[in-house]
Amino acid sequence: YRDDDDINDVASMAGVNLNEESARIMASNSELVGTQIQSCKDEPFLAAIPLHKRILEMAKKLGITDVPAEVVTFISHATQNRLRTVIEKVTVITQHRMESYKDDEWYEQATDVRSQLKFFEQLERLEKQRKDEQEREILLKAAKSRSRQEDPEQARLKQKAKEMQQQELAQMRQRDANLTALAAIGPRKKRKLDSPGLLTIGGEGLGMSGGSQAGLGTPSSRQYARQKITRVNLRDFIFYMEQERETSHSLLLYRALLK
Repeated sequence: YRDDDDINDVASMAGVNLNEESARIMASNSELVGTQIQSCKDEPFLAAIPLHKRILEMAKKLGITDVPAEVVTFISHATQNRLRTVIEKVTVITQHRMESYKDDEWYEQATDVRSQLKFFEQLERLEKQRKDEQEREILLKAAKSRSRQEDPEQARLKQKAKEMQQQELAQMRQRDANLTALAAIGPRKKRKLDSPGLLTIGGEGLGMSGGSQAGLGTPSSRQYARQKITRVNLRDFIFYMEQERETSHSLLLYRALLK
């Protein structure tokens, strides 16, 4: 009993009485003594009846006639665990895809496809504008011509010029009407979202007036916390299946690549 004596000596040297500490612990946890703790009810992830029927159909092909309920529950939990693992991995892949390295000092931008596409779109817009201007000049010249003998092509150009002038006149009238309506309405005021007397707690706005009265804020003053949504697309699933050993050569992967 030398070790116990050494422990008691160390506790006594530190000014700790083991008996008093044990009694204090038992007194603080006295409400837990004698209580019975039961586990929660085991609820399957999948519907038990359709799953049991499907398992029986597959088991009959192998000569099995009876499948106990424990097997159905086990398969249901295995499916839930597998689905959770897949969702977690695909979510990580999606988050990596959505990461932006523009502000990272260790990365420098090599190409900017978006700017290149904008440049080509601007070139196409300018080319289209130039062709429209040329066509407009041709139509105006055809409309100003006063030749007595007109061929069908000249008549068609005059008719098209007349329609173009009417369309431009209608657009000008619509633009003037819109400007008149905006002037009648007056300058629009932006709605203030952050008022000095508004306290946001759990997405609900509480209005504070005078420092002593508190009431629920109006619906316009309520602020809701915007939840970040991770959107997973087919490309993320394809990348996940390519990395997994079980699905890297599966028929499901090839079907996904064909879509």
